[in-house]
Amino acid sequence: MSTYILRRLLLMIPTLFGITLVVFTVMASSPGGISAQTLIEGQGLEPEARKALEDYYNRLYGLDDPAPMQYLRWLNNVSPVGFEFDAEGAVSGFGFKGSDLGTSFRYGRPVTDLLAERIPITLLLNALTVPLIYIIAIAIGVHAATQRGKAFDVGSSVSMLTLWSIPTMLAGVLLIGFFASDQHWHWFPTAGLNRREALDMPFLPHWDSLADVGLLFLLAGVGTAVFVWAAMRLPVRYRAIFMALVGLVLGSLMAHAHTTSPALLYAIIPLLFVASGITVAIMDYVGLRVFFMGSLGLLLGAGLGVHWSHGTFVPGFVLDRLWHLVLPVVCLSYGSFAFLAKLTRTAVLENLLADYARTARAKGVSEKHVLWRHVFRNSLLPLITVFASLLPGLLAGSVIVEQIFSIDGMGKLAVEAVKNRDRELVLSITLISGLLTLLGYLLADLLYAAADPRVSYD
Repeated sequence: MSTYILRRLLLMIPTLFGITLVVFTVMASSPGGISAQTLIEGQGLEPEARKALEDYYNRLYGLDDPAPMQYLRWLNNVSPVGFEFDAEGAVSGFGFKGSDLGTSFRYGRPVTDLLAERIPITLLLNALTVPLIYIIAIAIGVHAATQRGKAFDVGSSVSMLTLWSIPTMLAGVLLIGFFASDQHWHWFPTAGLNRREALDMPFLPHWDSLADVGLLFLLAGVGTAVFVWAAMRLPVRYRAIFMALVGLVLGSLMAHAHTTSPALLYAIIPLLFVASGITVAIMDYVGLRVFFMGSLGLLLGAGLGVHWSHGTFVPGFVLDRLWHLVLPVVCLSYGSFAFLAKLTRTAVLENLLADYARTARAKGVSEKHVLWRHVFRNSLLPLITVFASLLPGLLAGSVIVEQIFSIDGMGKLAVEAVKNRDRELVLSITLISGLLTLLGYLLADLLYAAADPRVSYD
């Protein structure tokens, strides 16, 4: 195994070389190329100032050199081992010199500083999204496979296909238009990660009165307990009535909270909430039913606790940040968990009908044991394959979402770099994305061996 890993790590070097070479060639061959003239176009400078600025860019980035020489210069800069140059540009030695990603054309700042600012933002966005995607996808996909042809399987298949068919750009615009606009429900912020006032707030939520804190936790706990009890103990008929009443109340409050409150909303929204509540109540999947109803009880209890508090409530930096991330996370996750849920269902269903599963049942192994100890483990292989693409997706996978919600992350930085022909920035992002892609594939190979004992790299 160690020999295989070492060989794969060594093969990453020429692969990364090829990736960056292709990107550099495409940029250099594009109409106009990359030159000092293109960097100062449209600035309306005097001829003397224009000439001085061109000389500055040529001296700083070597743009007047041939394209192969420019690429070799960049490759020498990013490599920790290479040639060293003196102040006049002459070679002064060769050895360990450290890696330098260069200076951005547009921002005039080191690329390393720009990446250090943007990467944590995108990592935060995806760190919340990826676990949510896999939890929902596995829960829905596994149960749909075990309920093949039944109501849950048909309903979840239609729902997942519908979600997967909605473009992310359209979903983001609709979410902002309905839930962040003054014309409808202005519940969430339209852009950014924080309000300006949040920078002066304490880190955690803050109440003036300790009684308000106790009331919040009490109502949140009571709400969760009541809804979990209803999900697990109430008969289906009474559970459906209970959720229908809750949906009717919530739908009526939502219709009343609309800025214009047209009469049609008072009929459509409560009806949708009632239908959704009944659908959750009659769901035969106990785990998913308890999760949905328990989460609803928690949110309702916490909302009542905040509403009935008497002192001043300061949301704090963390709560304000999470509130800004609600719509981006929803927009970023719905299509992915819809796709993974269908993939999980197909993989589990294929293994449920396999010979080894029938043999285990014939030996008297329980259906639960067959599902989670045998079938699910072999069904992980396609999920691992998809997981291999998550590492580069952490940086570039949220391009559309960051653009729609004006989040200054890596996706938005990559779009701006390409738009402005920022060679140093584009090549650095390509280098990092390529490295993460190769590491993702290596990690996937190792996970294959962990999930399937038939896979060996010795």
